[in-house]
Amino acid sequence: LFKIKLLFTVVGSVKCIYFNKLFQNCPSYKMEDYLRIEKLGEGTYGVVYKAKHKKTGKLVAMKKIRLENEEEGVPSTAIREISLLKELQHPNVVFLEDVVMEESKLFLVFEYLNMDLKKYLDSFSSGTYIDRNLVKSYCYQLFQGILFCHQRRVLHRDLKPQNLLINEEGVIKIADFGLARAFGIPVRVYTHEVVTLWYRAPEVLLGSSRYSCPVDIWSLGSIFAEMVTKRPLFHGDSEIDQLFRIFRILTTPTEDLWPGVSQLPDYKPNFPKWSNGNLSNSVKNMDPLGVDLLQKTLIYDPTRRISAKEALRHPYFDDLDKSTLPARTHFNINR
Repeated sequence: LFKIKLLFTVVGSVKCIYFNKLFQNCPSYKMEDYLRIEKLGEGTYGVVYKAKHKKTGKLVAMKKIRLENEEEGVPSTAIREISLLKELQHPNVVFLEDVVMEESKLFLVFEYLNMDLKKYLDSFSSGTYIDRNLVKSYCYQLFQGILFCHQRRVLHRDLKPQNLLINEEGVIKIADFGLARAFGIPVRVYTHEVVTLWYRAPEVLLGSSRYSCPVDIWSLGSIFAEMVTKRPLFHGDSEIDQLFRIFRILTTPTEDLWPGVSQLPDYKPNFPKWSNGNLSNSVKNMDPLGVDLLQKTLIYDPTRRISAKEALRHPYFDDLDKSTLPARTHFNINR
C-alpha cells in the first residue's frame, strides 16, 4: 500500500490534510464543479450522492466522508478505502475517479452505476428469476474481481448484494471497500465484527481472529445462491441464529469436517447436532454444476474452500462466452 503522510493544523477542526502519493493521478476537481442531484444512501461514515460534473455532464457517485467529529482528522476507514481503490483498477471493481477535499469535507468521487444487485433482485415479481446465463456471467465476473483483489493482497470482508453494482451492459462491479484490509503472511489478526450477518463465513461467526481470502469466497457463494433463488441462503437474525441456519443446511461441523473447529473461541460442544443437511434442496432452481460450485464455496474448513482462481476454472463456467466479459484480458487464471 501507499505510504500515507498526514499533516494536521487544528484550530477547532482539521484545516490541512496532506496525503503523500494518495492523490496522484486524480483530476482534482473542486466541489463547485459538481452538481448534486439526489441522496443515494448513507453508511457508517458518510453519505452517498448522485451528482453530475457540470462541464462534462458525466454522472458520478459522491461519497461524503464525515470529518466533523474526528479528532484524528480523516477516518482510517476512508484512508484505507482510498489507498485500496487507487491500487485496485479492474473492470469489475468500482472506479475511484476523483478525491475532493474542501475544509472539513472529503468527497470520494466514483463512477456511477444506477443499480445494485439487491435492488435488481427485488425488482423481479413473484415466480420470476434472473436469467441463468446472466447469473453465470455475474458469478464469473465477481470471481474475477475478487481474484484481482486477492492477488493484490486485499480482502474485501463485506461482500453483499448491496455492495455489488450493475449496469445495463451486464457488467457487475465490487464496491464499498470501507472494511477492506491488505493482508500479509502470516495472516494478520483481525476483528471478527465484519461482514453483514447473512454473508458472514462460519470461521468469523465462531470468533476466529485469523482469517484470509476464504471469507470472501463464502460471501460470494452465499450471493450466488441468492441470485438463483432471490432470497438469502442463510438469513439469521443473530450470530447464533445465523450459525444454526448454516448448520441446518450444511450439517453441524465436526473435527472430521473441519479440523480445529472445536478450538475456535465461540464454538460450543453442546451445539445442536444437525446431520442431514441438503444444500441442493435450498437451491432447487440451480443446475447440478452450479450446486457443485456452490458446495465448494461453502466448505467449512477455510483451507479446503475453493479459491477464486479455482472457481474460475470450474466446469460450471465452461459454456459461458467469456469473450464478451470486460476483464477477459486482465490475467491468466491458468498461471
